[in-house]
Amino acid sequence: MYIGRFIVVGPDVAAYRVSSRSFPNRKIIERDDVLTVVPTEDAESTDNPYVSYNCVRPGGDATVVGNGSHVDPVAEKLDMGYPARDALVTALFALDFEKDDYDTPRIAGVVGENEAVIGIVRRDALIVREVTEPTLVATYEHDAPIDYDFAVESAEEAARAVYDADFEHEVCAAGVVREGEASEWAIVNE
Repeated sequence: MYIGRFIVVGPDVAAYRVSSRSFPNRKIIERDDVLTVVPTEDAESTDNPYVSYNCVRPGGDATVVGNGSHVDPVAEKLDMGYPARDALVTALFALDFEKDDYDTPRIAGVVGENEAVIGIVRRDALIVREVTEPTLVATYEHDAPIDYDFAVESAEEAARAVYDADFEHEVCAAGVVREGEASEWAIVNE
């Protein structure tokens, strides 16, 4: 099954996977404490604004994961002291779904020391909710938060688990684990 890009958010853990049929030649790189999706060296040149973006970024006391340019304003709102729910609602509402051929939803999550929140904005809805168990939301098929079996203990395990998940067209993945006030992250590019 193809569900597109997806995130899993739960207490103390988050992960993001790029799944793509249209732009598979991408990878995740780390630069200045931010994880960024970029084209690989052999990718065709494109001016598509949805191909390259920050997908994991610290903000306030938390870490943000997501599938596009909305990750930055969520992190900035957290830096300003917004609660995670409000930061997600504000950014997702302002940027809305992607204006591409598929009206691709924007998905994002925040994992902090004491809370985990997941959100999606689609053409027909904005859903943001606190989660107490690992929860998945995807750009297609699973475009509303659903419980997800996600037993991982490290950032590497989180990235590997979403990369290897039984969904089609995996490209790259990132995992984040919170331990108290600190976060660690890992990348899978294959």
